[in-house]
Amino acid sequence: MGYNILHVSAIGTFIEEALTKYVADGNNTLVTDIHFQLNPNSGIFSILNDDDVVFAESIVQEWIGDFGVYSVAECNLRETLVMLRESGRLNEVNLMQPYSFVLIDKEKETIAELLMVDEQDTLFLNDGLLQGLDEELNVFLKELLEK
Repeated sequence: MGYNILHVSAIGTFIEEALTKYVADGNNTLVTDIHFQLNPNSGIFSILNDDDVVFAESIVQEWIGDFGVYSVAECNLRETLVMLRESGRLNEVNLMQPYSFVLIDKEKETIAELLMVDEQDTLFLNDGLLQGLDEELNVFLKELLEK
């Protein structure tokens, strides 16, 4: 299937429109993460918060019936978030930091943590970075408790 820069650009526009729901009004700071939900059966791409409130929804024709779409979508969404970060658009989002962008499936299971934004830095997360982290933490805690 053809996923190209125009596709990424269209996704960027869609995400920007959804982020306007989070733009600072001066009085309201929300505590939430931003979830990108994909449904390969229908091609529906939704953007929602922790309370499952849908801020935007669209059908991506190329994703209908493509059950390998998550890896392609993860790459496209990361690229889109890079563009939004570099343009300064993420600075306008009125969320209490840190907050994350998370890719989830239709059952709301996490597929990938895409990006975490905190006051000091923006961290792009990937499986390679997080792989084995639980095991390393368990070893660290075990060694700490043995002392």
